[in-house]
Amino acid sequence: LNAAKDNVVLVNHALTGNAHIAGKISKEEIDNSKHIKQLHQYNKMFLNKEGWWSPLIGKGKAIDTNRYFVICPNVFGSCYGTTGPASINPITNNIYRMNLPEVTVRDMIKVQKELFNKIGINKIKFAVGGSLGGMQVLEWAIMFPDMIEKIMPIATSAAHSAWAIGLNEASRNAILNDPEWNNGNYKKQPERGISLARKIAMISYRSYNSFNEKFARSLKKIKGKENIFEIESYLNYQGIKLTERFDANTYLYLSKAMDLHDVGKDRGGIEKALKSINAKTKLVGINTDVLYPVEEQKDIMSHIPKAEYTEINSLHGHDAFLIEFDQLDKIIREFID
Repeated sequence: LNAAKDNVVLVNHALTGNAHIAGKISKEEIDNSKHIKQLHQYNKMFLNKEGWWSPLIGKGKAIDTNRYFVICPNVFGSCYGTTGPASINPITNNIYRMNLPEVTVRDMIKVQKELFNKIGINKIKFAVGGSLGGMQVLEWAIMFPDMIEKIMPIATSAAHSAWAIGLNEASRNAILNDPEWNNGNYKKQPERGISLARKIAMISYRSYNSFNEKFARSLKKIKGKENIFEIESYLNYQGIKLTERFDANTYLYLSKAMDLHDVGKDRGGIEKALKSINAKTKLVGINTDVLYPVEEQKDIMSHIPKAEYTEINSLHGHDAFLIEFDQLDKIIREFID
């Protein structure tokens, strides 16, 4: 952080993401996270592995840490350190579970603003995020229009569509219908529910062509089982992996926060809210994104005064913002300065 505190880059993460944007997790971090169950488990799973945006953040990279002070706050409502349903209620000394009040994207920004106040930061050079991260970026720019110089919302929406809400509802029902969920009062993670929720979500995160190119109708050789397709094996793996690192109640809360996202609520509508953004803006769409189609990004762009649009070309659908680092590197470098 420079003396003027004006070289801050804010990176906002997605639904099941966390603050591990760059660099490798150390043994020390594992030891220091023992009091936060899911974070501790995540750190053990990803020991010595790079953060989810490491190709873009670091010395000499698109977001150059020689020049910028980078902050990625874990969202309010998460299970990775910030207060959420998996946290202890200090009044009752019990886990909040489903007793935590409803969480919204605006709540997330209020909590992050308190963090910035504590650090003494009142200017953000550049804010960027994909999916739920992009929703946070838009809210930052609307709630604190004079604080942010530039924003880059990626593969996101101004208000969650019926399509996206429907997909989230299907995922939530997978958890709610797992008997182990027990109205949120589980001692052991409802693995079948959260695994199925992840499978549903993963299909929406990719694309027809990405699955066909990667898996086609190939079969996986599994001892004692016949006719298991590669795509089945992949989805099973993704489901199991999430059960090991993410809390089921947290999934319910954060996915609902995404559904409640509407920048126009209580602000005179979406168009009026977006017109209030002062930051120079670059919307980034993904040509194969079925969750947040490029039309949504273009519509957002059309209502922000100083906005432009660019597109990532990818087979990978919505998840391209976590995969297409060469394209993102170029897009960010051209815009950040």
